[in-house]
This record gives sequence, structure tokens and C-alpha cells, in this order.
Amino acid sequence: MAQLIDGQALSKKIQKRIATEVSTLKFKPGLAVVLVGNDPASQVYVRNKEKACQAVGFYSEKIVLEENITQDKLLAVIKELNNNPKIHGILVQLPLPQHLDEKIVIDNISPEKDVDVFHPYNVGELFLQKRLKNLDELLAPCTPKGIMRMLEEYQIELSGKKVVVLGRSNLVGKPIALMLLASDATVEICHSHTKNLADITAQADILIAAIGQANFVTKNMVKEKAVVIDVGINRTKEGLVGDVDFAAVEKIAAYITPVPGGVGPMTIACLLENTLLLAKKQNQAH
Repeated sequence: MAQLIDGQALSKKIQKRIATEVSTLKFKPGLAVVLVGNDPASQVYVRNKEKACQAVGFYSEKIVLEENITQDKLLAVIKELNNNPKIHGILVQLPLPQHLDEKIVIDNISPEKDVDVFHPYNVGELFLQKRLKNLDELLAPCTPKGIMRMLEEYQIELSGKKVVVLGRSNLVGKPIALMLLASDATVEICHSHTKNLADITAQADILIAAIGQANFVTKNMVKEKAVVIDVGINRTKEGLVGDVDFAAVEKIAAYITPVPGGVGPMTIACLLENTLLLAKKQNQAH
């Protein structure tokens, strides 16, 4: 039976460390979350982020805007936040309503306040790293950074290991592949057009599933004693499930993340880490 990688416990440990550091600072790190419209799933995510901010002693602002807001008005809100010295991190909750251009919105967030690390400047910085920085100093997208934190906490060796990443999104697949490469792993990215997928995944020492399909990864796709990281959160009649058939894969893997309670809590912990990192950088600069 696989050992569980407990994201919930690690997230609490990180949040405790952040709260201790915040109590010694002469300023309060500030995070602004912008929510457009009233998508129920987005509202839940935003509420969780607010709670986490309060728990560690951050200043947080929630800006809720009408579903039909114009692009120009949204950009004006972002500009105001860019210029607000109390705000160190700006997060625009995605997805946005269809009439808004996500790329233009993200490009208008100041790179030094881009807490999600979606701005092309920050993505480029990540891409150009030859060696992965110490995670405490690394500005990286929250979910991939959370995965790296888990691998570090459980002392899972990356150098020379074969890692297969299922999914090529800008949110998870591509950035985690870059971070693993910079940690000397051999990385293969698979997606919906990959042929002989099960043959490829069955060779992976570490398998990262981020495709958003419930129970997609079955036992025959996993090498014995592999490390399995499940990024998927899929709502089904049975409740929340990941991209991995947990009950079956748990029997052969060495390590596995549960859903819920695995990658999800780590994403929030790393959002807080990024906010603190940006806040410290901005305070050094002034």
C-alpha cells in the first residue's frame, strides 16, 4: 500500500511558518482577489483564499465585479490595485466571462504583484532557470510549486528520475515540467493526442496527472512503486475525485496524493508563500 502524501498537514505547517514570520514584519502583506460575476465554484475558491489570508495575518481585499463589466473598467480596477501600496499580490479569479480577454487582463497585472505567476515576464523568468532556486525564494505558479513542496517534504529524489506529466496546460502541465527539468529529472509531457499513453506512463518513476478527467489513470498505467501526484478535482455523483483511480493505484504505488486533501491545500499554501515573497521584495525596493 502506498504512503499518503498529506497535503493538508503540509499546508498547515507552511501556513504556521508564514504566520510566525508575518508577526515579526513591520508591515502586513496584502492580497487582492478580483472576482467577476458569481460563478459558484469561483466563489468557494475565493472564500478559501480569504480565510487563509486572515489565518496568517495578511491584509486581504475582495473586489466583486458585475458579470457584464467592460474590459476597460476591469483594467481600471487592476491599474488601481497596481498602484495601491497596501496590496502586494493581485489575483484575478479565472475563468473570466467570455466577453473578457484573459490574456490582456493578466498582461495588465504588474509583474511584481502577479501572485499567480501568469504574467509573461514571470513565466519567462521561470523558463530561463537552469537550476531550480530554493523554493522559499522561487516565484512560481501555485499548484506546481505546491507539488514541488510535497516532493521535497517527502524527500522524493528527482535527479535522473523519469517523470511523466499528463496535461500540457499553462496552469500546471508546462510549469511543473519546467521546474522538474531544472531539478534534473527527465520529463515527458503527454496530452490528448499522445499515442500509446499507457506504455509511456507505465515507465514513469513519478506520474503527475493534471488532465481533469475523473479516474482516468488506472492501475495498468502505473509502474509498481511509482510516486503518483493527482492534480485533478472532478465533481461526480460520488463526490470529489481526482484524475487517478485512487483505490486501485494506491495498492501498487509507493506514494500517492489523495483527492481531496492532497494538491488542493498546497495550492493555497503556495499562494500565501508567493504573496509573502512579493511583499518582502516590494518593501526592500522602497
